Amino acid sequence: MNKAEWLKKIDEKIKSGPFKDSWESLSNYKIPEWYRNAKFGIFIHWGVYSVPAFSNEWYPRNMYQEGSKEFEHHVKTYGPQIKFGYKDFIPMFKAEKFDPDKWGELFLKSGAKYVVPVAEHHDGFQMYNSDLSQWNAYKMGPKRDILLGLSSQSEKQGLIFGVSSHRAEHWWFFDGGMKFDSDVKDPKYKDFYGPAHQAPLKFDDFEEYEGPDQEFLEDWLIRTCELVDKYHPQIVYFDWWINHKVFKPYLKKFATYYYNQAFKWNKEVVINYKINAFPKNAAVFDVERGQLEGIRDLFWQTDTSISKKSWGYIEDDDYKSADEIIRALVDIVSKNGSLLLNIGPRLDGIIPEEEQNVLIKIGEWLNINGEAIYGTRPWKIFGEGPSKIKEGSFTDNEIVFTPQDIRFTMKDENLYVIVMKQLHNNIIKVNSLAKGNVKVNSVTLLRDNRTTKWTQDKQGLTVQIDNQQISSEYPIVLKLSIK
Repeated sequence: MNKAEWLKKIDEKIKSGPFKDSWESLSNYKIPEWYRNAKFGIFIHWGVYSVPAFSNEWYPRNMYQEGSKEFEHHVKTYGPQIKFGYKDFIPMFKAEKFDPDKWGELFLKSGAKYVVPVAEHHDGFQMYNSDLSQWNAYKMGPKRDILLGLSSQSEKQGLIFGVSSHRAEHWWFFDGGMKFDSDVKDPKYKDFYGPAHQAPLKFDDFEEYEGPDQEFLEDWLIRTCELVDKYHPQIVYFDWWINHKVFKPYLKKFATYYYNQAFKWNKEVVINYKINAFPKNAAVFDVERGQLEGIRDLFWQTDTSISKKSWGYIEDDDYKSADEIIRALVDIVSKNGSLLLNIGPRLDGIIPEEEQNVLIKIGEWLNINGEAIYGTRPWKIFGEGPSKIKEGSFTDNEIVFTPQDIRFTMKDENLYVIVMKQLHNNIIKVNSLAKGNVKVNSVTLLRDNRTTKWTQDKQGLTVQIDNQQISSEYPIVLKLSIK
């Protein structure tokens, strides 16, 4: 289909209902129960930027920013950008060891319930077979439809499949290459590097900065609808820059198209957004590398990465520990949220051993304690303890928990009490469970279903556990039968 045919198709699907092209109609969207129950997913940043494996996944932009460390590294390692540009990494991105079966097995072991690979990052290279551009993994580089492989494997493993689009930022992503003699200026590659407009002075300038034109916005809409039609994802995740004001009518069109298509597929689907790109009832709010202070009435998500420095693979990354991620997961779930945890495979398709080990350890904990996570809902309060969460994006590395920090989740008539840090003794004190607030009938240590000694008075619930049972660096879970 050409552009006009695509736009006509989109309008026809929008008119077919049940959702109409209005925010009022889209605010009738209901968050799927499968998503509220899943709690934990895997995000995947993998692409051409995994070839240089330097600094982070913004290497393709920063290698054209004169004076940056990426610029200097690129010239020293590969030569000047006029002779070796970002496009020249594509033949090196062969993904020769990519095995979706092994990936799927690992994701299943991790305890994840959904998988969201990046379909297209800011660099404009699509990880799937697109009819709209030659610059994709099916026609170049790996010469494989990466998304199709992951989609098929997810279905085989019983995992929900989603996709993410970061295309919006491509409007200005390669602007540095227009300021000196580089291949970005070469008209032969305009369909890859373009439009390469001057970026805003501040990336969160969503009002004063003029933003993309109609041609780019229509292309963005068509690309995103193509993803929906080709792969039937049950999650579409958007990065932050769709928050620019000019995207608003196109976001509305996309959401209506997607929800109407999903209705015909008989699937329940999710759109993830950041900041205030969507009205809060029309999609699912996401916080990047951060958390919320308290319970949010509407279900939400955090996306963060196992690695601290980058989302894509780099050679000298620093990784979070499994216990650190598990505590974040517990905190998020107690506040009515879900965790989308990113990995960054190497250019050949091998997931780094450090990341594999973390995922396996998370899965081992969930295999024992998942009852307190999957399918739960928040209690009347999320928890207690001295540690305070700084709300907002890019704060997840600042969180430190203590043995006095406790989180609560609820399922049926069972209350789960999750102690966030290893105890220094064999006593757990829960002030929020004082006599008169709630009646406790029994207390079980979830890891071995052993009934424990406990007392309840006006000061709270006191639980005594054998030291041998709680010698763990990971959160400890008590299952309480309450009335």
